[in-house]
Amino acid sequence: HASCHDNGVALAVYSFTFLLGLPANLLVLFVYIRKVRRKATPIDVLLLNLTISDLIFLAFLPFKMKEASDNLAWMLHYELCPFTGYVFYVTIYNSTLLLTAVSVERYLGVAYPLRYSVWRRPRYAVVASMMFWVVTCLNLSIVYIMPYSQWRTGSNGSTPAPPPTTCYLNFTEDELDILLPFRLELFLVLFCIPFFISCFCYVNFILILSRLPNIGRRRRLRCIGLALSTLIVFAVCFGPYNASHVVGFVWKESQEWRNVALLFSTFNACLDPFIFYFSSAAVRSISTSLKVQQKSEFRKYAHTDF
Repeated sequence: HASCHDNGVALAVYSFTFLLGLPANLLVLFVYIRKVRRKATPIDVLLLNLTISDLIFLAFLPFKMKEASDNLAWMLHYELCPFTGYVFYVTIYNSTLLLTAVSVERYLGVAYPLRYSVWRRPRYAVVASMMFWVVTCLNLSIVYIMPYSQWRTGSNGSTPAPPPTTCYLNFTEDELDILLPFRLELFLVLFCIPFFISCFCYVNFILILSRLPNIGRRRRLRCIGLALSTLIVFAVCFGPYNASHVVGFVWKESQEWRNVALLFSTFNACLDPFIFYFSSAAVRSISTSLKVQQKSEFRKYAHTDF
């Protein structure tokens, strides 16, 4: 009964995310494509990639909705199972890396406005985004391989085995011996490190902004609100599911509440557009005014007679 209730909740969350996230991300995609065409900045390239990643995630969400409505039985062609799971997790972890890159970009923009503007090149953001896709695609290849191996081990050799009735859900002890260390590595490399970098960047971003005298209170509060909301979203959306990796590794089993924790990660796809689209202009204007301020101070310093 509880699992049926959980599946109902999952279906509701998936549906809500899909219906809200798809139009919001399509709108933001249109905006960032125009921005990048006109004059690309690193932050626009990163946010365009984040939007594309979220849209790919949303495109595969109907398969997860169908799975939830069928009580986690996989009724579709089994070949869709490995691919759906793979894309689902790759885009989730790709989002954590892109969100981290955005935090680094914003921190550098306020901490070293003049020096950073010299090195600010959109192509670096393009290279970084490509690296993130490669890292997540390679890291999560096991999610693609495991369902096929489960299908093969079911075969007795003489007749082809029917495919498993569930998709990437029930695991033998041998499979868990491979999966649990892999999940712990995901927690450390694709969650912990990005989260600590984001915390460092946004905490310093807030400290720098709170000390600046020449910035309007409203603009400052808007940027501080952005930094705090981004960190909270990062922790709430990705924290519970990644925590389940650690608990599972310690207890040597796949936790039943993992699927509920995964729902928090799903929400991220419809929160990203609202956080970044409504806040980018405020951050950009502060970064620009800091640059102007530093330039005038530099000129003053250069013309001082000793």
